Amino acid sequence: MRLNKFIAQSGECSRRQADNHVLEGMVTVNGTLQLNPAYQVSKSDEVRFDGRRIYPEHKIRTILLNKPEGYITTMKDPQGRKTVIDLINSSERLFPIGRLDKDTSGLLLLTNNGNLANLLMHPRNKIERIYELELDSPFESWEKRKIMKKVYIGQKEWGRAEVMHQKKIKGRAIVQLKLLQGKKREVRRIVYRMKKTLYSLKRVQFGPIKLDNTPLGSFRDLSENELIQLQNI
Repeated sequence: MRLNKFIAQSGECSRRQADNHVLEGMVTVNGTLQLNPAYQVSKSDEVRFDGRRIYPEHKIRTILLNKPEGYITTMKDPQGRKTVIDLINSSERLFPIGRLDKDTSGLLLLTNNGNLANLLMHPRNKIERIYELELDSPFESWEKRKIMKKVYIGQKEWGRAEVMHQKKIKGRAIVQLKLLQGKKREVRRIVYRMKKTLYSLKRVQFGPIKLDNTPLGSFRDLSENELIQLQNI
């Protein structure tokens, strides 16, 4: 088994992330630094990740977490801030598929299936992400056309989104936006460039998986049907 796949199946990260961690010098095999993600791991090899010995997980698990604001999407934080892992009671070592920033709530998938994570995070697959925003005002027709085409969001990047639905409630606009890219803080950067005030941001759908009624701060295992839907993307 290739080293990057071994790491992914241990539940540390996705296979693509494992490539980077190996090149960063975080992995040893039999006490020797290993910088080749394609190294073939044998049954007798002792693999350590960041100093800890790791083993491939035998039980594959994928869960949906309704992330509250105030938690960062990482396995551990050197500054001691609250992480999404603090919300999960699992004997399996799970890692996030993608990320939500600290001030964003909603649907976050976590898994120990490195192949699934790699599938869902690869840009070529263009997984739909739907967000619910609370804004000071709805998007006008020309604004919807602009962000559907593209809008410059800084750092030599362009953002695109589709306004799925919007309504006004008590002087504010509740808007659903669909993205296919998932650039870092893309929704916030689009809203900023369109000169609107964002009061809250929540992800309500990732690919075919919907947040539904999962309570805030709680998690649930994906159903067999949901897992099949993800694998068929």
